[in-house]
Amino acid sequence: MKLIRKIIHIDEELCNGCGQCILACAEGTLKLVDGKAKVISDNLCDGLGACLGECPTGALTIEQREAEEFDETAVEKRLAEIQREKPEQKSDTMPCGCPSTQIMDFGARKADRPPVEMDIEPLSESELTHWPVKIRLVPSNAPFLKNADVLILADCVPAAYSDLHKNLIKGRAVMMGCPKFDDAQQYIDKIEKICRHGGIKRLTSVIMDVPCCTGLHSIVRKGREASGVNIPLEEIIIDRRGRITEKRVIS
Repeated sequence: MKLIRKIIHIDEELCNGCGQCILACAEGTLKLVDGKAKVISDNLCDGLGACLGECPTGALTIEQREAEEFDETAVEKRLAEIQREKPEQKSDTMPCGCPSTQIMDFGARKADRPPVEMDIEPLSESELTHWPVKIRLVPSNAPFLKNADVLILADCVPAAYSDLHKNLIKGRAVMMGCPKFDDAQQYIDKIEKICRHGGIKRLTSVIMDVPCCTGLHSIVRKGREASGVNIPLEEIIIDRRGRITEKRVIS
């Protein structure tokens, strides 16, 4: 039955597809379609606007219009559907046998590496001390996380920030991912596990100064909060010229 009621409106011109509103919607009302957030069915939206505060561009507002009545039964079906769509993960490691899932600690053996003859000017030595680095591939109980200072990078940061190894990676365990194209909830769950069981001493999340990147800071905060462990957190923003434009400590 249709009636005049409050419901979410999304301005597609303002929406950048960051997906933050989707994380905030407990009813599963919203979905990214062609890079834009969409209300997939009016009867799934309660019109309370819990998602509004998560939108970095102001694309979401509440409007009053004719819409299908909010249906809690439909919401339950939608949430069950979302759960079925998630890839089954019985453990943190992936079953594909990909070499990228093999844990490696090579920090202590840097001096043993033979030099490679190259016709280009040699670069500074890498400060990376472990493998893997993708958030999805790093097990929450990886030995390199124990008592570590953990650096969580948006995928684009290494392309922009030339001093990454010297200023950020050195002395830290590294994890990387894309908040726009990867599974945000899976990242939140992984970070929660790492904070709860990994014994880490500090978190630093680094993003680019583009709207679709802001989701990573929120993902790290949500995972940390869900763990219930009070781990110091610093957030850093890099501009597209490779300069640090903002640093802040989150209490």
